[in-house]
Amino acid sequence: MSKTNTREQLLTTAADLFYRQGFRAIGVDTISASSGVGKMTLYRQFQSKDELIVAYLNEANARFQETFDQIISSAPTPRAAILNFFDLLASLANEPTCHGCPFLNVIVDFPELDYPGHEVALAHKNTVRTKFRNLCAQAGHTDPETAADSLFLLMDGAYMAIRMYGNGGPAARVRMAAEKILAD
Repeated sequence: MSKTNTREQLLTTAADLFYRQGFRAIGVDTISASSGVGKMTLYRQFQSKDELIVAYLNEANARFQETFDQIISSAPTPRAAILNFFDLLASLANEPTCHGCPFLNVIVDFPELDYPGHEVALAHKNTVRTKFRNLCAQAGHTDPETAADSLFLLMDGAYMAIRMYGNGGPAARVRMAAEKILAD
């Protein structure tokens, strides 16, 4: 297996395990065994589990931002972009493979502010808040800052509801709540 394929195999395996079972619950032995990649090879790719977590979060962030940017660019209006985002989130809430937000999950497992994964999660969340604020301003909301923070809290609340209730719980109605925020 090439170095790139090995790295991708480790990241894919770690992503699945971290997302389903939690960051603290999964050790490098489990990742090595599940991926079919030897532990020594794992450590040649990632010097530590923390480095592997950060790489996973960076990839998850890139995918999230790409999807969010596609939603924004394909929507006819900023308001539609926001609602399309929450339609996607509601759809995710009904999928059995959804286990919440990996950025919230890492913060729960590693609440230390200086933990490298926590720092990646915070940067991700700050970018999302900024996008919401920009969209609310472009939509002509009277208080874009408060609306954006409300949307942000709604999003993260929906992700936590998925973890708490499973699929089809309160998070499935997240779009309706976003409409109410935008109507104010």
